[in-house]
Amino acid sequence: MDIIMPQLGETVEEGTVAIWHKQEGDRVAVDELLLEIETDKVATDVPSLVAGTLRKIFVLQGQTVKVGTTLAIIDSDEAADAAVPAMIDAVSASGHGAASVAPSAAPIAPKRQASGKGARLSPAVRRLIAHKDLDIARIHGTGRDGRVKRADVLSYLASADAPVPEALVETVPFSAMRKRIAEHMLRSQAASAHVLQAVEVDFTGVDSARSALKRAWHDREGSSLTYLPFIARAVVLALPKFPHLNAHVAGESLKVFAAINLAVAVDLDGGGLVAPVIKNAAALRVPELARAIAKIAAKARAGELRPDDMTEGTYSLTNNGSFGTFLTAPVINQPQVAILSIDGVHRRPWVVSHEGGERIDIRPVGVLAQSFDHRAVDGAYSAAFLRLVKHTLESREWIGEFLS
Repeated sequence: MDIIMPQLGETVEEGTVAIWHKQEGDRVAVDELLLEIETDKVATDVPSLVAGTLRKIFVLQGQTVKVGTTLAIIDSDEAADAAVPAMIDAVSASGHGAASVAPSAAPIAPKRQASGKGARLSPAVRRLIAHKDLDIARIHGTGRDGRVKRADVLSYLASADAPVPEALVETVPFSAMRKRIAEHMLRSQAASAHVLQAVEVDFTGVDSARSALKRAWHDREGSSLTYLPFIARAVVLALPKFPHLNAHVAGESLKVFAAINLAVAVDLDGGGLVAPVIKNAAALRVPELARAIAKIAAKARAGELRPDDMTEGTYSLTNNGSFGTFLTAPVINQPQVAILSIDGVHRRPWVVSHEGGERIDIRPVGVLAQSFDHRAVDGAYSAAFLRLVKHTLESREWIGEFLS
């Protein structure tokens, strides 16, 4: 059976073999970890779908190859062959052939590494540990078989046990993820006609629901009830009325989708940015959206995202509000046509209309800013969508979302 470089995101064209956990000649069981792959969007474990023997490794640790490339071959046991699921071929079903990259002279298989924590680190973790001059023995690993992951290193650095860094002036090379993020952002700026529009939103109604529910929510869920799931709900309620924003640009046409799949940007503690996808988000109310957002964020920061978590996004959200930002102009997540930035909510003077005229109240107010592709829609279309999102957030009875 061929082990193929999978499609880890719609716009990802290549991946890097971070670690081989098995070597040529090793026995492997079904679901046993074979290797780890890194891209600009995700790091993922690749398990074996069959039991057998790893016969040949074609792509060594640290090598970057195209999606669909044959990474290795497993001679599967005859008994296991009959049970291999049909999903084996689906990994390369994106249209990339499983072309082998083995040169005319077969490459030398990677040498077996010494045992211990140091032998089970991805290149990104090795670089971080070397950059911070850390003692790996002091870091608790939460990965498979106790392997130290990037999130473990960042957690250790945030702890009181971490060494205090000296004041240095240094040159920090871009990581592979940072390089690919830069390339993706530049391609997006070059491809799309970016336009930014923003509206101010009075979050009084949302705050009223959050105040009434936050204690019970925290006790039950173990997390805070933030503004993000309320905004996500308002977005998925508005998009069916403005379907050209829930779309992809394809050449000189627009692919408009019935399903609303929200890509939610997740910051990897300063080490990069990924946008895992909540599928069929329109079917979820605020509580389900809050749980789904918390789940994908936790998976992203733990390095546990799977290829399916990164595909089929139709509209994106990016949330900088926890940092108190006022306005952010986000870059469109290709091939989508729009992305909404959620910035900080601050208490501000706000003019309120009533039957007797107007008065000034102190209200929780935040800015929602949408970057859209002017090739796909015009300003009036985008502005009308933002107006509906604003109206929904300000007028909906949000407590009702939690009662059914």
